[in-house]
Amino acid sequence: MREVAVIGTGMTKFGELWDSPLRDLYAEAVADCLKDAGVKRDQIQSAWIGCMTSGLFNGQEHLASILTDYAGLSGIAATRVESACASGGAAFRAGWLEVASGASDFVLAGGVEKMNDGADATYCLSTAADQEYEVYHGVTFPGLYAMIAKAHMHKHGTTREDLAAVAVKNHKHGARNPRAQFPTEITMDTVLNAVTVSTPLGLFDCSPVSDGAATVLLAPVEVAEDLGRPYVTVKGSGHATDSIALHDRSDLASIPVVKKAAEKAYAMAGVGPKDIDVVEVHDCFTIAELVCLEELGFFEPGQAAAATKAGTTALGGDLPVNTSGGLKSKGHPVGATGIAQIIEIVEQLTGRAEGRQVEGAKIGLAQNMGGSGGSSTVHILEVS
Repeated sequence: MREVAVIGTGMTKFGELWDSPLRDLYAEAVADCLKDAGVKRDQIQSAWIGCMTSGLFNGQEHLASILTDYAGLSGIAATRVESACASGGAAFRAGWLEVASGASDFVLAGGVEKMNDGADATYCLSTAADQEYEVYHGVTFPGLYAMIAKAHMHKHGTTREDLAAVAVKNHKHGARNPRAQFPTEITMDTVLNAVTVSTPLGLFDCSPVSDGAATVLLAPVEVAEDLGRPYVTVKGSGHATDSIALHDRSDLASIPVVKKAAEKAYAMAGVGPKDIDVVEVHDCFTIAELVCLEELGFFEPGQAAAATKAGTTALGGDLPVNTSGGLKSKGHPVGATGIAQIIEIVEQLTGRAEGRQVEGAKIGLAQNMGGSGGSSTVHILEVS
């Protein structure tokens, strides 16, 4: 297999983008990506587009055709990818595989979601849970992650303050990100005194409903070198699935799919947790960041909370996590999230993360997750 590089990135602002249709968001991200890469539209051979449920949110399916058409790419091979909130990560992996196999030289991997067009976001998102056993009984994703949080508290002594510390940290990072939906710092008191969504999770423990698009351009490393522009290399890719329903898992305080995907990515890249300089994890809820960091091997089970409160995972710490602001502050247009995570890592490794730069970062990891842990991707990127 060929070594693959990310040679361009493009991303819209995330937020409630009422005046921007789904197709326009994708077209904007593609245009910015191609400009960044210095590559023309007629050089693009293929596109993979992550989107969870445009049919429910927007009444529009057949995305591969309509989005490439509006992006000025009509005629290329294009495929929509769905893996709930891990759709972007899965699209990136598909694009990476196409280039690595030698089938194509220039492949777009993108993601888009328009979640504020009037559809019931709670219902739309609940389609990624187990319909017959979880949704039928009225559970929502805040409820599912609240169960994970309660189990983690019972098993490891995690506290409400530990969860709040994650939100405070990520908003502090997001305040430095001009594309973030909520680029505003918050306090512990704000988090702890917010309205309860599902005990123990409050409003500021939950990622927002967001619109946005993100795209990267993939090419073989030798092509990237010929272009003479900054690039990063995809060193490892891991993808795994697990049972959707929490009741089918042996330990509610863990999310095993993250560990499974990480093991594959680490083995391929030939690195381990201690080699990683900067991390983007899927903090759809504050408890998710803590559990994912433990599953990725950065901390022992139950220890991520103490590391967060000690500043280890903040900018300036030993392992900066979610320097973009994470899903919590940056926003979470579910199909675009996995690609946005990749973009943050690319910008960090190439020294372009203005205002939130991790100095000397050479290896980064992005972890994207579907639902309450039914799927996950992990990608490891490196700059020469």
